[in-house]
Amino acid sequence: MDRTEILRCLHTAQSCHAHNSKRRIVRFQQSGDYERFLHEWSKLYANTASPQAVRHIPLIKAFSLPISNAQPSLKLPGSIWTEDDSQVTVHATVYKPAARDKGIPWGVQEIKAPLAWSLTTGHRIKVGVIDTGIDFGHPDLKHSITRGINLLNRAALPHDDNGHGTHIAGTIAAANQLQGMIGVAPRSTIYPVKAFDQNGSAFVSDIILGIDWCVRNRVDVINMSFGMKTRSKSLLNAVTNAYNAGIIIVASSGNDGKRKSIDYPARYPQTIAVGATNRLRRIAPFSNRGLYIDIYAPGDKIFSSWLRGKYNEMSGTSMATSHVSGAIALLLAHKPGLSPGDIKSILKRSMMPLRGTKTPRLIGELDVLRMLQAVDR
Repeated sequence: MDRTEILRCLHTAQSCHAHNSKRRIVRFQQSGDYERFLHEWSKLYANTASPQAVRHIPLIKAFSLPISNAQPSLKLPGSIWTEDDSQVTVHATVYKPAARDKGIPWGVQEIKAPLAWSLTTGHRIKVGVIDTGIDFGHPDLKHSITRGINLLNRAALPHDDNGHGTHIAGTIAAANQLQGMIGVAPRSTIYPVKAFDQNGSAFVSDIILGIDWCVRNRVDVINMSFGMKTRSKSLLNAVTNAYNAGIIIVASSGNDGKRKSIDYPARYPQTIAVGATNRLRRIAPFSNRGLYIDIYAPGDKIFSSWLRGKYNEMSGTSMATSHVSGAIALLLAHKPGLSPGDIKSILKRSMMPLRGTKTPRLIGELDVLRMLQAVDR
């Protein structure tokens, strides 16, 4: 790829308007092409006021850039390929604001997390939450969070303007038992990664940048309570890189009630795919299900932290995923050094059979006590 082609791509991207363009991920298979593109991009965007038009994705040697709808195809060498930079959405439904419900939410009780706290509380385990950000002022979270990153505005903290990320963080690591709520792993640390906007929407490139940040900051677990219907090679590559770095990735399966299909990235084998159950220990009607699911966890009418120090009740496979991420934090603090493959195996052989299922040995709900017993055997 010569300099003229690179400059044409970059100038076209810079002049594109949001309303008449769509984003594409351009990925380089040859390091020489990538280095040349990176060099020209760095020179062009060094002093620009809007660097977000073209996003550098170093984890997979790629860039995301807008392409005009009038010219949807890029003429690039065969060693460079492109795919849509698709939009991804969070996996939850807001039910209603909830009054302060002191103590331990039903989902945390259901998975038997409190019975494990004499052995492990998740101390020093880093959980990256790629989501809408976090309410830094929430009294139940102030001892459980670190600075994190805001990928939508690098100059700002990852403040939550939606609520979903704060809800997820509360289930994982809330630590205010006397006056508020307590999460699954109350001494783990949340690393908030804001990749989603106030509508709970993000581009695949935002997710990959979030994974990249988590890899570079050596988190132990990544919580991905979101999904999309289409497969992305770029996202798979990023997930694989994190998996190979020893990071456990927990992903929600989706809320379409499908019996034989789940959303990406949960469908990738490198992730732990989570479905949702209700108080009756049955699969929640909204949850996707089937052979792609690795484990189920409470996800129906889950009480957790919300914006402005408040609380909310939400349902979704998002909520189930946060229970599993917290449980893995407990496991890693108790038994450091377990690989992603080890942890998936331990979860699957220690799960509690669900009610109302025809294949109880293949389908089960998270049980923290059984999980810790399985790793100690």
